Amino acid sequence: MSKFVIIKKKIEKFNKSIVVESDKSLSIRWALMASQALGISRAYNLLNSEDVNSTLNCLKKLGVKIKKTQKYCEIKGKGLNGYKYKKGLTLNAGNSGTLGRLILGLLIHSPFKIKLIGDQSLSKRDFSRITNPLKKFGAKFYPINHKKLPMQIVGSNHSKPIKYEEIKGSAQCKSSVMLAALNTNGKTFIKAKKSRDHTELLFKYLKIPIKIKKLQNYDYIEINGGKKFRSFNYNIPSDISSSAFFIVLTILSKNSKLVIRNVNTNPSRTGIIKILKLMGAKIKLKNKKIYKGEQIANIHVESSKNIKAINCPSKLNSGAIDEFLIIFLIAAKAKGVSYFKDLAELNQKESPRLKLGSKILNMMGIKTKLTNHSIKIYGQPNIQIDKKFEIKDFLKDHRIFMMSTIAALTFGGSWKIYNPESIHSSFPSFLKVINKLGGRIN
Repeated sequence: MSKFVIIKKKIEKFNKSIVVESDKSLSIRWALMASQALGISRAYNLLNSEDVNSTLNCLKKLGVKIKKTQKYCEIKGKGLNGYKYKKGLTLNAGNSGTLGRLILGLLIHSPFKIKLIGDQSLSKRDFSRITNPLKKFGAKFYPINHKKLPMQIVGSNHSKPIKYEEIKGSAQCKSSVMLAALNTNGKTFIKAKKSRDHTELLFKYLKIPIKIKKLQNYDYIEINGGKKFRSFNYNIPSDISSSAFFIVLTILSKNSKLVIRNVNTNPSRTGIIKILKLMGAKIKLKNKKIYKGEQIANIHVESSKNIKAINCPSKLNSGAIDEFLIIFLIAAKAKGVSYFKDLAELNQKESPRLKLGSKILNMMGIKTKLTNHSIKIYGQPNIQIDKKFEIKDFLKDHRIFMMSTIAALTFGGSWKIYNPESIHSSFPSFLKVINKLGGRIN
């Protein structure tokens, strides 16, 4: 793949139906849970991306047998605490924060030190939010008090259940503790700020002993660990985070309509739909069904002329945390000033997304006011752009690349966007889908 793409023309009107790549969160969670099950599990439509392949490679190093065909991926589970490996093992999580954080929860009994590494972006991210609760289970991390990768973990033969409060609204932190609890005899109690609940739904589907009490701002979760579970098959639906770019592309394109089929519309992930509808976007969910606890639907979206600004309620943040970059583009075209707050977590992603998102808007001529946790966006409904842009030095963050591509196709101007290979972490066919809709990318 070339070092950059060039976009010089807006996309023309379209009326299409598409399928986007499979859900990354579910693909990674399926693989990790299947590796702990008893028996052979199969996933159909598993996402074939760098993050998922990093997951499979890590599991292979832990002694898990994996078979991939064109139709499915098959994992022969090792059971709880069943991984087999030699001393001196190094696991590479690549760019995946989900993998890096969740797999530590499965290693709290490791008898030898295991080194966890990641790419340049992942190595800048804070892992103390994971290591601190895992230490309470009995795991140890080296170097001592080190907060970032690379680091080593060594487990304990006598892990103990814990009480844990997750205050950041991070599904990765919550899920890592849940996986550690799964591998620990006794009851672990978690008070967690609202975040995506894929792990809870998988636990329920697999009949792992779990109790959940949902309150307005927090969930109380009780896990009775050490209980074995059987292998399972899973047909992975499409990813709403990947769909989000095409939802916004359609809203900002003239006289266009789009149907995105078979998307995971789990309510803990549909913050973008709730936010955009509050801003006046035309979006509907149709053909809804429940699959193994997850809600699946077709997303119908149309061009929307009268977009209005929003003072975004913070309670919607956790359900849209991966989509705010693309929501910012809608705010840039809205009538009025949009305000998004309590978004410090955006700077804990693959890149400092809050800062970079604001920078790109400023380059486009959109005024913003930025703090370390909030942004005001001064919308320009009639903005016309006719200048050159160069987008680079964004830590190869796939969502920065895709945001910039959608901006180029809808706002105009001549764009040179570096690191197109970044999409391989989550959405390898992104540019192909753009091409199907008529976007011209060189």
